[in-house]
Amino acid sequence: MSKSQQPTKLSKFLSEGIQAYATKALRTMQLSYQHAIRSWLNGRSIQSFVSLFLISIFLSIAVASCSGSSSASKNDVNLKLVSFSVTKAAHDQIIPKFVESWKKEHNQNVTIEATYGGSGAQAAEVIAGSQEADIVHLALPLDVIKIQQAGLIKSGWEIRYPRNGIVSKSVAAIVTREGNPKNIQTWADLAKDGVKIIAANPKTSGIAIWEFLAFWSSVSLTGGDETAALDYVTKVYKNIPVLTKDAREASDSFFQKGEGDVLINYENEVILAQIGGLKLPYVVPQVNISIDNPVALVDKNVDKHGTREVAQAFVNFLYSTEAQREFAKLQYRPVNPTVTQEVASKQPPIKTLFTSQDLGGWELIQKKFFEDGAIFDKVQAASKA
Repeated sequence: MSKSQQPTKLSKFLSEGIQAYATKALRTMQLSYQHAIRSWLNGRSIQSFVSLFLISIFLSIAVASCSGSSSASKNDVNLKLVSFSVTKAAHDQIIPKFVESWKKEHNQNVTIEATYGGSGAQAAEVIAGSQEADIVHLALPLDVIKIQQAGLIKSGWEIRYPRNGIVSKSVAAIVTREGNPKNIQTWADLAKDGVKIIAANPKTSGIAIWEFLAFWSSVSLTGGDETAALDYVTKVYKNIPVLTKDAREASDSFFQKGEGDVLINYENEVILAQIGGLKLPYVVPQVNISIDNPVALVDKNVDKHGTREVAQAFVNFLYSTEAQREFAKLQYRPVNPTVTQEVASKQPPIKTLFTSQDLGGWELIQKKFFEDGAIFDKVQAASKA
């Protein structure tokens, strides 16, 4: 037991002991008054009988209250986790560990119902109320910001958690067919004629926003101007015949259906496919973008459901060494310093790694690129012309 846990354990022990003692004392008094009532029935006054009867009722209520408060604190808790599509494998390992730990520490059963899908689509369902999430783990901070703007998450959410709310990381990877017949080595090669790219839709998918930003910054942040960036990105999207709804669907189209020459996806998702037996070549461009996945409580919902304490504990657990090792096993880039050191040799650093802040931050990114009529919509229109 850590020093930080000892006061909590002691307080809990004392509280439960006092509660048990009070319950026992009240029950003893209750029995005494019940005995007294039977005695008073033998010829005593109605007024005295009524007084003792009322006292007996009061003691019965007090006993029930004391004994009931203990059991109420042990009621089962149900949490709703809404996450983006490719986190399922990690959460399938992490959730049982948290449930077991909480049960051991608090003698309380927790059930976590998790749903997975495109990050943008998941955020939209939380905002609409069709998914009353207690916790969201999404592909990019922009989706959490949208939920905040809808009034479901309190402002300043990112400073209430470690690492500004970022709980898992990745970078973008380019996957090719065996032998790399189109000779794709860099971002620039994606604009070649005759290259068929499998990618997701920024309107519904987090990875799609990240890959768009990777395309754009590979030009605009390496010496090219915005005209050159726009020209390059438009050529790339001409090579994307259909936009999938999320990263998982893009992976399935490429790996299982054999569609496309190139897949742009999370580095961890590509490696996961390899673990599953698909040995396809890929390159992690040395000019890349840090893909930061945030986690947050949905304040309005946890308060409505009365689940804040357990939901916060689950979020804290996601940053633990135990949970971060599960993310690392699936090739996410961990945010826990201990685990980062453990996997450093397997996840080499990127030479030039841009962040969302290098592109002006999420408010500017949303307005400039992804609002209706902004740059992405113009790129789409031009790519179909």
